[in-house]
Amino acid sequence: MSVGMERVSSKHSPRVDDNMAQDVSGLVQGPGAAGSRVQESRQPEPAGEDQPEPKTLTAGPSRGGNPQGMSMDDVEARSRLGRFITMSALPGDRDTLVANARENQAPDDIITALEGLPEGTRYQTVSEVWAALGHKNETTRW
Repeated sequence: MSVGMERVSSKHSPRVDDNMAQDVSGLVQGPGAAGSRVQESRQPEPAGEDQPEPKTLTAGPSRGGNPQGMSMDDVEARSRLGRFITMSALPGDRDTLVANARENQAPDDIITALEGLPEGTRYQTVSEVWAALGHKNETTRW
């Protein structure tokens, strides 16, 4: 008959293990539905009576993640164009881009726009195609 043996960490003493577990309990348990379980001393103090409540957004215009020189609508439209032009079509000319867009079941407005590109010009990237269609790209990349 073998007697089971409890396996515990032998790296620290039980007291140190308990202290370490308490230090990370807020990270492990998370906020959950009942609110934060972090020690009260680590919770931020509420705003004073004459102070505004803190906000997530900072003051001033919000960029929203769009690159400089482009609106969010431009970013979405260029992304939509890029969904129907695969990397196998680039570099490519107008006919290659139109054929590739048709293979990828592009909507009629995208095919019509691509058919309006000048003949004989090769495009290396979707951004070049976007600019040739008369739209703006970002002014700085990084």
